[in-house]
Amino acid sequence: MSRLQGIYAITDERLTPIDKMVSMVKEALESGVKIVQLRDKSMADSELYEVAKELKDLIESYDGLFIIDDRVELAKSVNAHGLHIGKDDEPIEKIRSEFKGIIGVSCYGSIERALNAQNSGADYVAFGSFFPSPTKPNSGIVKKSILKKAKERLSIPICAIGGISSDNIDEITQLNPDMVAVISAVFDGNISENIKRLGV
Repeated sequence: MSRLQGIYAITDERLTPIDKMVSMVKEALESGVKIVQLRDKSMADSELYEVAKELKDLIESYDGLFIIDDRVELAKSVNAHGLHIGKDDEPIEKIRSEFKGIIGVSCYGSIERALNAQNSGADYVAFGSFFPSPTKPNSGIVKKSILKKAKERLSIPICAIGGISSDNIDEITQLNPDMVAVISAVFDGNISENIKRLGV
């Protein structure tokens, strides 16, 4: 679990279209990113299979971690390193019986949900949004102080997510989350320059 640290880059249907996704992720990896999540809410698993397989091989060649959002079957079929689940997904125990990799859980603003996730076998938890997010405009805003509380009460790695950019990342990193998840702040514009500006 010591690999669950640093910038956690998440793909996006608009910012990383499927025909450019692999080259964009490669640029992020070349700039030092070690964790990449494939997140797509519209395509079928069959449409994502080839790109997921390619991403897995690419990320592995950079000694990184490849995580898939929500899709247990796709994660199993390409042997992804991890799977990230939210509140509407199957219980962790059921997923763990099918998928043997890393499991991350969205906990929004709830320490209780995070403790339950940890007790159920999650490998990391994510909190947020901390700022208005251009890619998830309907996300509720969570108080940053939850990161401090989470560090005190949890023993698994913690990820901060939601609206984090080079302008506000210092407000987050001073609270010492293990990972900082970003979408626009990596993939909107010049990727290598964006990552440099994040300074993590």
